[in-house]
Amino acid sequence: MNHKELICINCPMGCMLSVDIDENGEMTVSGNNCPRGDIYARKELTDPTRIVTSTVSVRNGELPVVSVKTASDIPKDKIGAVMDSLRGVTVEAPVTIGETIVKDAAGTGIDIIATKNVGRQ
Repeated sequence: MNHKELICINCPMGCMLSVDIDENGEMTVSGNNCPRGDIYARKELTDPTRIVTSTVSVRNGELPVVSVKTASDIPKDKIGAVMDSLRGVTVEAPVTIGETIVKDAAGTGIDIIATKNVGRQ
C-alpha cells in the first residue's frame, strides 16, 4: 500500500488529505471536509493541473502591463513552457477582460486571456 499526504487547495480551508493507494491503484481519501477534497486528491495524484497567471507588457496603455491567465487549467508539467510562451509578448492597448492574448499557449490547446481592462493612453 502506498500512502500520500496532500493539502487541498480547492478552498480556503486547506484540508490535510491522506490518500492510501492499494496495489490495484484504488484510492481511499480521508481528511477532507467536503467532496471537493476527494476530487482534488484523486486528480492531483493522477493528472495534476493548474491555472497559470502572469502579466504581459502593454504598448500605449494606461498601465504598463496587463494581468493574464490560462483560460482553463493546464497540465502541471507544461507550466514552464506556458511561461516561456509569454516571454517577450507585448499587446497594443486597449485590452479588454477575456481578450485572447496568446492562442494555444505552448501547444496545450489552451489560450492565455486578459484578466483586466487596460485603456489606451
